[in-house]
Amino acid sequence: MPVLPQHIQSIPPSGIRRFFDIAATMDDVISLGIGEPDFVTPRPVIDAAVQSLAAGKTGYTSNAGLLELRESIADHLFQLYGYEVNADQVLITVGASEAMELTMLALLNPGDEVLIPEPCFVSYGPVAQFAHGKVVYVPTSVENNFEVTAEDIATRVTSKTRMIFMGYPSNPTGAVLSHQTLEDIAQIAEEHDLILVSDEIYDQLIYGAVKDKGHPSAWSVDSLRERSIILGGFSKAYAMTGWRLGYAIAPAPIYEGLYKVHQYMVMSAPTMAQYGAIAAMKNCGIDVENMRQAYDRRRRLLVDSLRSAGLPTFEPEGAFYCFPDIRSTGLSSDEFAERLIKEKSVAVVPGDAFGPSGTGFVRCSYATSDEKVAEAGRRIGQFVQNIKDT
Repeated sequence: MPVLPQHIQSIPPSGIRRFFDIAATMDDVISLGIGEPDFVTPRPVIDAAVQSLAAGKTGYTSNAGLLELRESIADHLFQLYGYEVNADQVLITVGASEAMELTMLALLNPGDEVLIPEPCFVSYGPVAQFAHGKVVYVPTSVENNFEVTAEDIATRVTSKTRMIFMGYPSNPTGAVLSHQTLEDIAQIAEEHDLILVSDEIYDQLIYGAVKDKGHPSAWSVDSLRERSIILGGFSKAYAMTGWRLGYAIAPAPIYEGLYKVHQYMVMSAPTMAQYGAIAAMKNCGIDVENMRQAYDRRRRLLVDSLRSAGLPTFEPEGAFYCFPDIRSTGLSSDEFAERLIKEKSVAVVPGDAFGPSGTGFVRCSYATSDEKVAEAGRRIGQFVQNIKDT
C-alpha cells in the first residue's frame, strides 16, 4: 500500500474546515467563520468576462498573463504607493494561493528556514513545508497589537534562515504593520541577506488612522525592492473569490524562478478572469470603496458587540476580522467555538488554528451583512452571559 511522504503526513488538516462542516448540517447558522466577501462581484467585471467569452477569447494567455492586466496592476500600485513596477515584474497567478506556493517552491532549498509571524493565515506554514522548508514561527501578542517586531525576527535568524514570510493587514487578527516596523525589518533582511515575502491581499481594506497613513507596502522601502516579493490578488477587495486570480511581483532574478515554476505548474491563469480583472482595475474603484466602508461599519458594530459581551477585543485596522479574547469564559478556543455554534448557531474559528499565539482567542469575520453581524453579536452576548450565570 503506497504511503504518503512524511512531510505531507506531518501537516494537519486545516483548523478552519471542521466548523464549516458542522454549520453545513444546521439551520439558521450565522457564519462569522469564512473569510469571503458577501458582496457579488461588481458588474463591470462580470460584463468584461462575459464579453471576452462572447468574443471567443477562450484560449491560453501568455504564461505571465495578459500584458494589459500586468500594466494595469503596475499602474495601480504606482497610484497607491508611488513606486514603479515594470509589467515584466508582474506574474498573474491562480489566486494569491498559487503565488504563495510557487514562491516557496522557487526559492527554498530543503531545510531552509522560513520565519513566519503568527497568528497567521493557515496556509503559510504548510506551503513552506510542501517545499521542504523548515518553519520557524515568530509569536506576536495582543499587548503589542499583534504586530511583529524587528527584534522578534532578529532573535530567530540563524545561518539557515532564508526567508521572512508575513501577511499584513493580518488574517486572522486585523493587525497592520507600521511603516517604521517595516523599515526595521528591511534592515534585518538586508543585514542577513534574507528574502521578504509580503502577502498584501488585504491592502485596500484598511480603516481609521491607518486609512489616512496608508498601507506600508513592501516595495515602498527602497532596500526591499531587490529582495522582496509582493503577493496580491482580486478576491478580497474586489469580491472575486471564485474567479481565482492573483499576482506576484518580484525583482528580475527572483521573477525568473517564479515564472519557471508557474509555467510548469498551471500554464496560465483563467483567461476570462483576467479580462474581468482588467475591468476591475479600470472601473471598480468606487465599488471597492463602497465595500470598504461597509466593512468599516460592520467592524465597529462587531467590535462594540464583543466588548459589550465582556470579551476584550483588539481594534482591527485592516482586513475583515475581529480577534476577541475569550479566556475570561474559562473555555478553550475550541470549546468556545464548538459550544457557540451548537448552542447559539454562530460559527467562529478557534484562534489557535492560526498558531499558538491565537490560543485563548477566536476569529470572527465581519464580511457578512449588517443584520447578521448585529444578530451574531447579540447571540454571542447571550452565550457569554449564560456561561457567567452557570
